[in-house]
Amino acid sequence: MYYVAHRLFAAHDRALGALIARKLADKAGHDAVFLPFCDTDEEALIAPVKGLRLFELDQARLRILSGMIAVLHGPSLDDGVCMEIGYASALGVPVVVLTTDFQTYSAGERTTRWEFPDPLMETLATRIIRVDRLGDPAKAPDRFEAFAARNTVQVELAATAAVNAVLAVSQGPRPLPVHTVVRPGTVFLEPSPYAPYPAALHEAARARATAVMTPSRFTARDSLAAARSDWDMALRAESLVLDVSGPETPPGAALLTGAAAALGRKVAAFQPRPTYTHAHGREPNWRNLMIQYGTGAHLSDPQDLTDWLTS
Repeated sequence: MYYVAHRLFAAHDRALGALIARKLADKAGHDAVFLPFCDTDEEALIAPVKGLRLFELDQARLRILSGMIAVLHGPSLDDGVCMEIGYASALGVPVVVLTTDFQTYSAGERTTRWEFPDPLMETLATRIIRVDRLGDPAKAPDRFEAFAARNTVQVELAATAAVNAVLAVSQGPRPLPVHTVVRPGTVFLEPSPYAPYPAALHEAARARATAVMTPSRFTARDSLAAARSDWDMALRAESLVLDVSGPETPPGAALLTGAAAALGRKVAAFQPRPTYTHAHGREPNWRNLMIQYGTGAHLSDPQDLTDWLTS
């Protein structure tokens, strides 16, 4: 089973996911490809708690995968896609990340560049497909149609490259699933890059934990090595506390949410100022539903953490 993870909230994003899924199905078989929204029939689905039901349907596929194509663009990475990448990576599923973004990222003007805004992403990706240039110029009646055609060619090339890559990596040696010895009483605290460091949350964790661990990848000289260390450290912790503040759940918090959900780790989301989203037939969500239902608790005050850790 192959999973195409992509942003769902605009028609052009869903169309891109469908294009990739069709190309993949032509080579792997239509029953071997799962496309969220399409294959969960999200627009027509009726359930007592619709978001939870969608989470359950997606999670059932995530546990039986041969490979994943994940589409990510721009500095604000889709938190649902990032959660799915973390889930698959923790289970040893090869993940091909596709982007047509022409930007790369870094913590400073002259520091190491990353393929994505969080270096943890590229340490987890089995392969990254970046097609960052427009297609060749084509004859067209006007410059706008010509420009549209160049973008269409770029997308077609990117989709084909991603499909070929995921078929290749899924037939080769698989990454190993995460097997770590959990350290009882420990907490991994992942701050949000979009908010001040949650010092009160840290103090609340220290009062109840044997040790509080924090990431180093955004300040370390070797950010990629530090990202791998952060991943290993987080998944050795008994509990993960993730600050999900920001326009979307930060990529690192979303990746760790997926891994914790896959491995059955205790995980809580901290968000003192939630913004709810609403969709037809679905309950209000305080974050992407993959985050909302992938985490075991939603904390809005540091005192909530004390209660959660002792529950």
